[in-house]
Amino acid sequence: MIRYDGLADWYDGYNAAAAAANGERIGSLLGAGSGRCLDIGCGTGQYFDVIRATGRSVIGTDRSGDQLRIAARHPVPLVQADAAELPFRDAVFDTVTAFWISTDVDDFGAVIAEASRVLKPGGTLLYYGVHPCFNGPHTQVVDGGARVLHPIYRAARWHLDAPWWGSNIRRRVGMRHHTLADLFDAFLAAGLIVRRVDEPGDEPIPWALSITLSTVDQGLLPGKSGKN
Repeated sequence: MIRYDGLADWYDGYNAAAAAANGERIGSLLGAGSGRCLDIGCGTGQYFDVIRATGRSVIGTDRSGDQLRIAARHPVPLVQADAAELPFRDAVFDTVTAFWISTDVDDFGAVIAEASRVLKPGGTLLYYGVHPCFNGPHTQVVDGGARVLHPIYRAARWHLDAPWWGSNIRRRVGMRHHTLADLFDAFLAAGLIVRRVDEPGDEPIPWALSITLSTVDQGLLPGKSGKN
């Protein structure tokens, strides 16, 4: 069974406030743009309006048909697919977004390789998700907002439960944890160029990590004029 099937209605309400809080930051990171944007792991479509407000046209894809059922309330093309095997030709999107997906996919490296494949030369990938150093199965929130980091940070695998998880989405579907090195290795293996790294929010310890990347523009390689 696909993990979010049967949970979509609950999750849409549960995550609404967090998506709204992150929306302004994501819009700022994307900046004004144009062309087609593929939103990988779009879920119930809570970031579609943010993407469209930047001037881009969005196409959503998710593995969960239950989530896409709710995403269909938006006037956006939707495709049910495994993010590690995207059903699109090479180099067809100007932008790809990947929000909060690293915790939910089996092979993050394969997903990022596919994201790179479908991007046009010079296209942009915006990753926005959990900060692996401070947000994961090793992280316990204690009174006063402090965080205790347990010595399982290097256990980069699926975690089905943690003693300090509350009644949230992770206790329902589990969590795939990656180290910070894992994330950057996936981007570099896909041939992507890191353009910007952010720790969004104003908390003393960040919850999220944002990485803006791009594919190589062949016209701007040494010895190329950039002209047809």
